[in-house]
Amino acid sequence: MTVAPDLRQEPALPAARGPVSAAILGALAASPSKGRLPDLGEELEQADPYGEDLQLTLHACYELHYRGFAGVDPVWEWNPELLRLRAAIEDVFEAALRADTSGADDSSALYAELDALLTEPTDADSVSHHLRDEGTWEEVREYFVHRSVYQLKEADPQAWVIPRLTGQAKAALVAVEYDEFGAGRGERIHAQLFAELMRDADLDPTYGRYVNDVPAVTLATVNLMSHLGLHRRLRGALVGHFAAGEITTAPSARRLVQAIDRLGGGHPACRHFYSEHIEADAVHEQVMRRDVVGDLIAHEPCLTSDVVFGIRATGLLDQRLESNLLEAWREGRSSLRGSTFSAS
Repeated sequence: MTVAPDLRQEPALPAARGPVSAAILGALAASPSKGRLPDLGEELEQADPYGEDLQLTLHACYELHYRGFAGVDPVWEWNPELLRLRAAIEDVFEAALRADTSGADDSSALYAELDALLTEPTDADSVSHHLRDEGTWEEVREYFVHRSVYQLKEADPQAWVIPRLTGQAKAALVAVEYDEFGAGRGERIHAQLFAELMRDADLDPTYGRYVNDVPAVTLATVNLMSHLGLHRRLRGALVGHFAAGEITTAPSARRLVQAIDRLGGGHPACRHFYSEHIEADAVHEQVMRRDVVGDLIAHEPCLTSDVVFGIRATGLLDQRLESNLLEAWREGRSSLRGSTFSAS
């Protein structure tokens, strides 16, 4: 009998990528009673909102609300100093996202966004198209590494919105989450299926193992989920983000199955993970569009612009990640950082 990888262990603290992350990670390594956070106002003013330093810092702050880190006192999760600094970084991140996306206040704009997500362009230039048509197995494995930062906690960030919804929107979103969490069967939890995929691809399935290997563009896609999930005022944006993901996953998952088959198959757990998402997310797309988004804006129309923001911010960061991967692969280099990437 195959023994499933243990997803419960706490990850190690990642390596710093600049002055802000160095200050935060250094403090987390100490006792909350001894760790001190310096005034980082000047550093924040100069930092790139999407850059390595700030995105890693946000990742570290948010991870305290998930598994935490090995050797880090759990008391840090609600440390007032750390929360104040995290809020300042979040302001920088969110301001950049809002500046780089345009808003909309009416439901027609919202449904235009949803319709656009359903449209498959004939000249699509995406990571899944590249992997299906010409990608190598090593590029597929690199893609798994990027995705592992989220997939090993798949659906956890979205669960924070549940107590912030009511009525049909709440019931329907819980139904989608129920499927994501294995419909009551631990071995079918999507995060567990991805861990099996990692092992099948000769990668380390340990939670957080590859954080040091992925660039800021990858961390930003996951930080967005955490940011939206942790703030009640952004519940509409979180619903928009979740809907965007569920609508676009099935077509890209189908292309990943085709990529695995084209490259010779022989990786049943890899194929199973994406096959599972083809079927599940085709159903989830309708539920999210009609029963979650539709019910939410019917009862809280003031959240329409937030739902649009969530969709557009998700698209913006996903496109930045895809462009980064495709540029690296077309230049014949790795899309990962440094030389720490290796098989398990």
